[in-house]
Order: sequence, then structure tokens, then C-alpha cells
Amino acid sequence: MQILPPEVLSPYIKHYLFLESVGDQHKTLRLFSDANTGIVFLLNRGHLSINQSQHLPYSFLYGQLSHFQDLALIEQTSFIIVVFQPDGLYKLLGLSAYELKDQIVATRDVFGQSAESLYATLIHLKHSAEKVNELNTFFYNLANQRKSSNQTLLPAVLQYVAHQKGLVTVEQLIKYSGYTERHIERIFAQQIGMSPKKFGNIVQLHSFLKLLRNKPTETSLTTICYESGYFDQSHLIRSFKKYTGITPTQYLNNTNKLAINFMEFKDNA
Repeated sequence: MQILPPEVLSPYIKHYLFLESVGDQHKTLRLFSDANTGIVFLLNRGHLSINQSQHLPYSFLYGQLSHFQDLALIEQTSFIIVVFQPDGLYKLLGLSAYELKDQIVATRDVFGQSAESLYATLIHLKHSAEKVNELNTFFYNLANQRKSSNQTLLPAVLQYVAHQKGLVTVEQLIKYSGYTERHIERIFAQQIGMSPKKFGNIVQLHSFLKLLRNKPTETSLTTICYESGYFDQSHLIRSFKKYTGITPTQYLNNTNKLAINFMEFKDNA
């Protein structure tokens, strides 16, 4: 279930996801980049680990991902994932997004003791609406503390990249924004945690995934490949495997999608 934040929080938070992994224990979950960062809450204290050895905290934040990340799920659990806007964490905390790149850290290490209190409240609330209200209050208070921070033109640039489905060059960004190439590269690294080119590649990938998810039966993979701006199917598959580790066909047939970029592998995969 996907729930949008109130408008006042939309510059920081893209949406909340309420997800549940059901069925047998000991599953592999794969997370790949959607150009956003996020916070994961494990509501019934299920156990997630990296490589079945490094146990993750019950509440953790993940930064921008360069490559897909596999997590081992030891038992059935439910999640809340707070999905931030690409520059949302920078706006909220003023942290360099590049420092969080490819990092998974305990939420308390970033947000302090208030994150512990938030988690303790969330696991005792029964209804989704109550949990969303609690999350909204937490992030509203945090955003209120940052009201005086300077805003940049980056949100408009990100919207432009999204509108172009990721198919933009740095030269086009320079012309659109009026920034120099050096300045564009710097603010993308600082506020998003990746280069403009990589950001565009991920936006393009998710444009393809949106078409794939809604693909009519009679529409071929090649057709939506071209619609998404890939040169040919080989180009698509190389890019797709780079970010997800699998092919589009495997993604469609051999995974259960908890979210568009968060999936568990079927038993017969």
C-alpha cells in the first residue's frame, strides 16, 4: 500500500509504503535504486541481514545505491518504508547525500533518540492511518526546524529530468538551469548522492519499468524498449542487469514485487 504525505511534506517525502512479506521464511529480498533514499521500519521485529551475517537494526536508513543490495529475510515480517524525494534527506537534515551513498545505517545514528521513540510508537499502533499520522508529525517537526534553510533550483532540474524520462545530457541541464557543469555536478553529488548522468539513467530505467508494469499483452518488450529511449534490446538488458542484477523477463516472471524496486525471489527462481 502506497500513501502520499501531506502537501507540506511533499518536498521531502515521496510516499510511504506499507509492505508485507508472506509465506515461507528465509527469503532473499533485493533492493535496487530508484534514485531515492529511504528509511525502513520492521514492524514486528523480523530479522533482515546482509549476506546472512550482518544483521540490520529494526529501523535503518539507506542512502543512494550504486548497485543492487540483497537482504536475507529470516522470518515473515511487515515493513513501513519512508521513501524520500531524491534530495529530501539533504533538505531535512543538511547532510551530504554523497556521504550516505551505498550506506545502510541505524536510523537513530542519523535522527537521534527521537527515531527510537518514533519506532517504539509505530510498533504499538494498530491502524495504518495512525502510523501515517505519527510519521507526518515526526517529519513535520523536523522540516519546521529547517524552514530557514536556503532552497536551490535543484527541484526544478529534477522535475525537468523526470519530464524528459531521464533522456537529458549535461549540456541540456546547463541550458535549462543556467548553472555551470561544475556546479551541477557538485549539487547533484551533495544533495542527491550521484552524478546527473547516473540519475538520468535510473529515471530512464524506471520509466521503462512503469511501461513494463502496464504493458498490454500484445505489446512487445522491444516496443517499450524503444519508447523508453534505449537503442535496442541489448542496450536495455545491459542497463537493466547493471542496476537490478537480472533481466527484464526474470524481473517479470521470477520475482514477487513488494515495491517496484524491492522484490523477493520466487521459490522456483
